[in-house]
Amino acid sequence: MPGGRLTQQDRRTIAEGLAADLSYSEIAKRLDRPTSTVTREVMRNGGPNEYRPDRAQRATERRARRRRTAAAPPSSTIAASRGRDPESVRQFIENLTGLLAATGMPHMPAAVLACLYTTDSGGLGSAELVARLRVSPASISKAVGYLEEQELVRRHRDSGRRDRYVIDNDVWVRATVASARGNEILADAAREGATILGPATPAGLRLDEMSRFLIQVSHDLLRAADQWRRASTDQRAGARSNQEGLDGE
Repeated sequence: MPGGRLTQQDRRTIAEGLAADLSYSEIAKRLDRPTSTVTREVMRNGGPNEYRPDRAQRATERRARRRRTAAAPPSSTIAASRGRDPESVRQFIENLTGLLAATGMPHMPAAVLACLYTTDSGGLGSAELVARLRVSPASISKAVGYLEEQELVRRHRDSGRRDRYVIDNDVWVRATVASARGNEILADAAREGATILGPATPAGLRLDEMSRFLIQVSHDLLRAADQWRRASTDQRAGARSNQEGLDGE
């Protein structure tokens, strides 16, 4: 049923589509489902090369049993208190986790990032993440370390001297800038390789083209990040001005 949970037959259709080298969007059309549903299903069950429909069905049934027997996570209470539907919130977080993992991010860092991004405070402690994701503190620590390296989260020590992991509203801007800097480093290495191998040789030409492409991408990303920051600053200034005007009435 479109919009409902995937059935065992749906999963077999996904497996057949993967075997036929269809894209996620093509498989989703066959099922009359969003592409994100197929992406999440495949990535959480071994990826396109390891996906097995029967194994995915059993894993889904196990997760359903755990949800029925386990206490509701803190996010459910928070969602309900704000008039949100807890099940819709949970499904969205699962969906976001799957999409982040589909970009190449490891699953646990993707799950932590999805939790942080959907928290109104923008920050959670290790114990809160352990409770929400039902994993060990060591798994959280490793995931946060990965996200810190990517400049996607930062640590903040609260009044009790406990670390909280915080995500800022401009996290993707900073991550994009970091990616652009990484492209520049790789471009420099490719340029050096072209010189060593000979700029007129096939290998040298290949590396020179790689270098020029990465430099162009880096410049475009940095320009876009700068434009976004200026537009965002102007938007926030306008919002503050409007609020001050309302307060003065």
